Amino acid sequence: MLRKLFFAVLVAALVAPLVQAQTAPKVRFVTSDGEFVVEVYPDKAPKTVENFLQYVRDKHYDGTLFHRVIDGFMIQGGGFDTRFQQKPTRAPVAHEGRESLARGGPLNLNGTIAMARTNDPHSATAQFFINVKDNGFLDPVPIPPGDPVPRFQYQGRVFENVPRANLLSAPQLFGYVAFGRVVSGLDVITKIKARPTGAGGPFPSDVPRTPAIILSATELP
Repeated sequence: MLRKLFFAVLVAALVAPLVQAQTAPKVRFVTSDGEFVVEVYPDKAPKTVENFLQYVRDKHYDGTLFHRVIDGFMIQGGGFDTRFQQKPTRAPVAHEGRESLARGGPLNLNGTIAMARTNDPHSATAQFFINVKDNGFLDPVPIPPGDPVPRFQYQGRVFENVPRANLLSAPQLFGYVAFGRVVSGLDVITKIKARPTGAGGPFPSDVPRTPAIILSATELP
């Protein structure tokens, strides 16, 4: 009986990651450079994923640009149409970067998708970016236990006996919420990131000289 129970638990542990991979929602992006597919993880960042998928269902991304392209960093899009008019958005989504990491969510590694935002950590709406290299400096910073926190290290500096609330609210420690990854069509991302860039619309730099357009974004069944 114990052997059967052990075997059942072992099989469940091995199969669980496969089940997650099969059930993770996927979105197909059709672009002027070809197609790519991302899968997203609602079990890691539920608010972020639902926010993103609702924009997909509302066809918000159709006809938008990758308006900021920096080879060796990321490509950003989902906010401006081909005339560089910013599309209206819903209210911002609450930042859940630390919660996602605590649940085993993705880091800002090459090929992951994350929400773009302003300096306000809780300002993400529709725009997203895809990392084209490992960008660890964008990851949320976990806060060690304790109040005050006896020792905290950040960017090579060591801080001691810091009130926990100060660290939890520090904007520079929130990072960016990665919530999925490109699972096919990474060659399309490679094409886009290699685009020559310059000024365009309201932006002084980093705009592809030949537009990189999201023709459609569709949630796969």
